[in-house]
Amino acid sequence: MNVMETLKQEQEKTSLLCVGLDTELHKIPDEFRESGNPIIHFNETIIRATQEYCSSYKINFAFYEQYGEKAFSLIKDTIALLPKGKLSIADAKRGDIGNTSGAYARAVFEDMGFDAITVSPYMGYDSLSPFLEYSDKFVFILALTSNIGSSDFQRLICDGKPLYRHVIETALSWQSQAHIGFVVGATHPDELAEIRTYAPDNCLLIPGVGTQGGNVSQVLQANGSAPALINVSRDILYGGVNSETTFSHALNKAQYYAGLLR
Repeated sequence: MNVMETLKQEQEKTSLLCVGLDTELHKIPDEFRESGNPIIHFNETIIRATQEYCSSYKINFAFYEQYGEKAFSLIKDTIALLPKGKLSIADAKRGDIGNTSGAYARAVFEDMGFDAITVSPYMGYDSLSPFLEYSDKFVFILALTSNIGSSDFQRLICDGKPLYRHVIETALSWQSQAHIGFVVGATHPDELAEIRTYAPDNCLLIPGVGTQGGNVSQVLQANGSAPALINVSRDILYGGVNSETTFSHALNKAQYYAGLLR
């Protein structure tokens, strides 16, 4: 069974929910920080609380790289905690000249064993082709991101169309062994509906629900029945004062979002 079929089956059992493991030491309860490996202890608690309600987990590399030399062991130890069948996404936003991207791809897909990665298309096809050579992996290309600054470049009109549309339509013409998907922010529901008119079947990774203000019902209406992973991070992770309330908060939030995203 390939990764697309596994994801589809997992979503039928759980939901479209993707839990973002954007873990930061200063935000987690004190009792975790007092343990021998606080980030892993916290992540394990979140994963145990949410695993019945989500189909994927997204690990944002920046939140681990800030801790220096132990970053990659933290990432790999977190991956090892993920239940079988859950899609693992490296939110690394890679994209560089070919040999550099090849090294990034080997690190993420081969050494760490992720199922998917986020990449930046700014440098063009040759910067992404090393990722696209991996069969049965997802490559999520940044298209229209959820942040306010997305309007600085992504919405610029070029040859009568916004730049993000050029990105999507060009990427759809590329030869790829991997499954090409796109990152489209939940804060842009009108554009999401428009994107589905020319990219109806590609899986979208949709961040921005919860703390960033994305509306679940608007996202679902805009996306229709097309494949999607709807990410929630901070709204699930942070809310407890100790391990018990953290688990309860994450559980309740995951149940809430799963109920919306079935």
